[in-house]
Amino acid sequence: MTEDRSSDSHSVGEVPAGGIRASHADRDEVVEILRDAAADGRLTAEELDERLTAALNARTFGELARLTRDLPVAPLPVPTPASRAEVGRRGGGGKDLVEINQRFGTLRRMGPWEVPRRLELRMHGGDVKLDFTQAVITHDTLDLDVYLSIGGDLVIVVRPGIVVATHELNVGGGDLKIRVPKSDGNVPVELRVNVTGRLRAGDVVVRYPRRTLGQWMRGESAL
Repeated sequence: MTEDRSSDSHSVGEVPAGGIRASHADRDEVVEILRDAAADGRLTAEELDERLTAALNARTFGELARLTRDLPVAPLPVPTPASRAEVGRRGGGGKDLVEINQRFGTLRRMGPWEVPRRLELRMHGGDVKLDFTQAVITHDTLDLDVYLSIGGDLVIVVRPGIVVATHELNVGGGDLKIRVPKSDGNVPVELRVNVTGRLRAGDVVVRYPRRTLGQWMRGESAL
């Protein structure tokens, strides 16, 4: 069960959420979820191939949602009419605090999600993946407080200009893996993520994005 006190309405005009047209980013997100599920042994090679084909050819959000319905992941975010530019025009806005409590499964924030000033995550038996490559940033600092019990990994995907500080995070029984190149002095710091809290047995990974299957097929880079 997931509780997100910052959730907005899922309705977009008069179009049902499932009928909203999917973007390349939506398809790529589902592809990554399916590949992770196959790596965990939840899908056979035949099932993965069938679902990847369906994901890459999906036209609507509903078609994509059906491909992950039987997998232990947090629901895909329903598209909203606010674009990154519209969020920026609100000027210095954005949420101050978001609290999420979830039992089991995987919690993901991907695509153009709005980064609050403070994010408190409490996970009991699951992994967390925060992908900042397309995130909407309205603050210069994110205080990320994480508690992962019964194992579980924390994966943070960043783009140039986003710095992650983990020296106040207690990692018990797991590894801390920083897989980003050294800071480029020509890239100004857009967001500093201060990670605190505790992981009881999982790993923490900070990395740049990998190319998705869709990007590979289209000959695009990850960044």
